[in-house]
Amino acid sequence: MAKRAAYDAVVIGGGHNGLVCACYLAKAGKKVAVVERRHVLGGCAATEELWPGYKVSTAAYVISLFLPEIIRDLRLKSHGLEVLPRTPSSFTPLPDGRSLLMGPEPGLNQREIAKFSTADADAYPRYEALLERIAKLLEPVLNQTAPDPLPLPNEWRRVGIPKKMRDTKKLWSLYQAMASLGEDLPSAVEILTGAARPILDRWFESDILKATLATDAIIGAFLSISSPGSAYVLLHHVMGEAGGARGVWGYVRGGMGGLSDAIASAATELGVDIFREMPVDTIQTNNGKVTGVSFADGSQFDAPIVASSVDANLTFQKLLDPAVLPENFRKAIAGIDYASASMKINLALGEPPNFTAVPSPNTSTGIAPHHHGTMHVGPTLDYLERAYDDAKYGRPSEKPILEMTMATSVDDTIAPPGKHILSMFVQFAPYNLREGNWDDLKESFADRCIAAVAEYAPNVPGAIEHRQVLSPLDLERVYGITGGNIMQGAMNANQLFCFRPVAGWADHRSPITGLYLCGAASHPGGGVMGACGKNAAGEILRDSRW
Repeated sequence: MAKRAAYDAVVIGGGHNGLVCACYLAKAGKKVAVVERRHVLGGCAATEELWPGYKVSTAAYVISLFLPEIIRDLRLKSHGLEVLPRTPSSFTPLPDGRSLLMGPEPGLNQREIAKFSTADADAYPRYEALLERIAKLLEPVLNQTAPDPLPLPNEWRRVGIPKKMRDTKKLWSLYQAMASLGEDLPSAVEILTGAARPILDRWFESDILKATLATDAIIGAFLSISSPGSAYVLLHHVMGEAGGARGVWGYVRGGMGGLSDAIASAATELGVDIFREMPVDTIQTNNGKVTGVSFADGSQFDAPIVASSVDANLTFQKLLDPAVLPENFRKAIAGIDYASASMKINLALGEPPNFTAVPSPNTSTGIAPHHHGTMHVGPTLDYLERAYDDAKYGRPSEKPILEMTMATSVDDTIAPPGKHILSMFVQFAPYNLREGNWDDLKESFADRCIAAVAEYAPNVPGAIEHRQVLSPLDLERVYGITGGNIMQGAMNANQLFCFRPVAGWADHRSPITGLYLCGAASHPGGGVMGACGKNAAGEILRDSRW
């Protein structure tokens, strides 16, 4: 039955950013509703029981970048959030039986790298120190609302003196941060804008180390390791403290949905109304101002504020009548790059992967240290390059790059006793195929990926009891992300910082008064960070129109 309700604010989408935004608005005393189209909260940070007893992190699978201040502000630990660190954190096997194991344990990286190059073992601490220094200086800039420094025509957007002053202050802070880098400034600029491969080639000589690090530069992006902009992602592996220390990535106990459930619990405690299986049909406006949202059954929630955590394409071109937007803004939104080449495969295993390079111990569990972190299939830089070469011509990679995690190695709450969940993040699986379609090809490509794992862990195919394959098209359908892009828009230099989602509108606002973006489509972009939702709430509360 159709119903009508009134709120101070309606948040579209119950992903982690949308829930965070709702919490901060409610903490300020606002009456808030969150409307989610699916039966489960969390967006890409969700846990679903795909098979009896298996709680699967179907999309996002690790956490580090989530802001510690959000955890504190919303008391998420008291609402059940528990992050389990991964030690060791990275394992790369080679076809010849050698392997590289890396992690936060003192001395481990140097010992392991020295097996391949003593020079690299000496250089690696300096490389890490440089990245950490850059990350530490830039984190405050990345974790606040981006400025709008470009001199846009007044007819596009009129910006008041207070905002200009705030933006100037932010730019000055960025200038000072960059200035403090001193002799490291050129290296920082290259890391922020350049390609990963030439940087790694200058620092190191062993291919396995370079390939292990380079894989982190392209996961989730439709880029080559030689593409400008790929180096920026290298910073992410030393950023974030959700795992308890800088750069320590972890699993959420109970699956990634444990984070979203904790935020939802905090939101409910703050008085937020959360509605599931209520997809928004239309964002309602009148005379350039938002008035609420309506649903297919005729129901309507009236509100002077609507914060959308879905991507810019869905917000401005699907849910909103494009005719109410200025032509220049509409064209800019239509030009956002959503290029994507990622696939997710979730496997239920009867036993852990048994790698030829490091056989599993003869114990009751068979779990070894290298099962704790990310297990890579991508042994050389040329292997990574060739995987991209296939995809740029619209073909799934003949030899795909795989990032595998097995959270059951440290979390006994998500699978039946003795069973395991292997999460496989696959590159490259281009959304736009030159031939065929993903509904017909995804299972055969998944077979190819599993065969690639079997080259290193021969027992895996026979250990599979269940599997879920999410093609880029499935990611779009299930999670409502345009083009299957898990970042809600490519994280290229022209779509970051003051250019996200489009130039002139980096502060979460839009040409429609009262309509804001609070998801990864806004700065600082993709990843399980929460910053987009927190910062959007701050800007909404700053606008004292309601």
